[in-house]
Amino acid sequence: MAVIRCEDGPTPEIRAASPRIHLAQLPTPLHRVAALERAVECPPLYVKRDDLTGFAFGGNKVRALEYVVGAALADGCDVLITGGGPSSAHCMTAAMAAHVVGMACVLVCYGEPPARQPAALAMALTAGARVRFTGDDDRTSVDHQLEVVAADERASGRHPAVVPRGGATASGSLAYAAAVAEVSTQLSQLDVEPDLFLLAAGSGGTQAGLVAGTIATGASWRVVGATVSRPVDECAKRVTALATACTQRLGVRPPAAHEVIVVDARGPGFGEPSAAGRRCAQLAAATEGLVLDDVYTAKALAELPTVARSGPVIFWHTGGTVSAVTGAVVAGEEQHS
Repeated sequence: MAVIRCEDGPTPEIRAASPRIHLAQLPTPLHRVAALERAVECPPLYVKRDDLTGFAFGGNKVRALEYVVGAALADGCDVLITGGGPSSAHCMTAAMAAHVVGMACVLVCYGEPPARQPAALAMALTAGARVRFTGDDDRTSVDHQLEVVAADERASGRHPAVVPRGGATASGSLAYAAAVAEVSTQLSQLDVEPDLFLLAAGSGGTQAGLVAGTIATGASWRVVGATVSRPVDECAKRVTALATACTQRLGVRPPAAHEVIVVDARGPGFGEPSAAGRRCAQLAAATEGLVLDDVYTAKALAELPTVARSGPVIFWHTGGTVSAVTGAVVAGEEQHS
């Protein structure tokens, strides 16, 4: 079972007394990808490998869940309730995290049970999660059902912790404020002063934490979220709200409007690969052996030409390994069927 620790700040620069469990293998690597850099014709390009957080292929979700589950345990909760799609990395990782700390887990997924079980859902079931499907393909159908499930659990005598889709909460964003301090140390060791952090933005929690951590450490780089899920305005509002809540906990000023930068990387739509994203995924694999998934990280990297200037770029690899590998296997089966 993971141990809860209440830490008085991840670093002297970022202080936020917050309960936390330890799941991730940190620090994750930061390294230059010179061959990919040449292939996409961009400024010096480094990758922060949060696909290698080391717990259940959970990518960036692992850092956030350390704080989210830590807070739930500190509040005496015994069941974790969250939701998303059947292929959700957040749902998979939440189920695994709950299991290792002795909590029950209920997942609410939109739509109907899929004919072919995604790898992420299979892993969640292996961890003992119970799954409810909303019967509605609208992703927002999950939101109301989370509260319905919570009410059922309370009626059964449990104490639930309800975590929104994607796990985007102020507690979870603290993890990425702490990650700014981590990467700052690595950048100092490499003698690199980046102009830009670029990442895929879904529910907004990761970008919010990076924005808050940038403010807390006084860094001058830009944090750009490439939204792959929501419209730009909606994503920016979510990131701003979460970053503001995070900065309040850190005791620093809230973000200014110009510090929340979101670009549109949705392409054909949520969950649908884009041509530019597929090209980036192929280039990353061919030049660096770097695995990007078609519908999140590859779409974000494809936005590099529109946001890069002349200074070094840090591409924050948020994960998606299970989806990427599963997608490649399915595509291979289709080609040979």
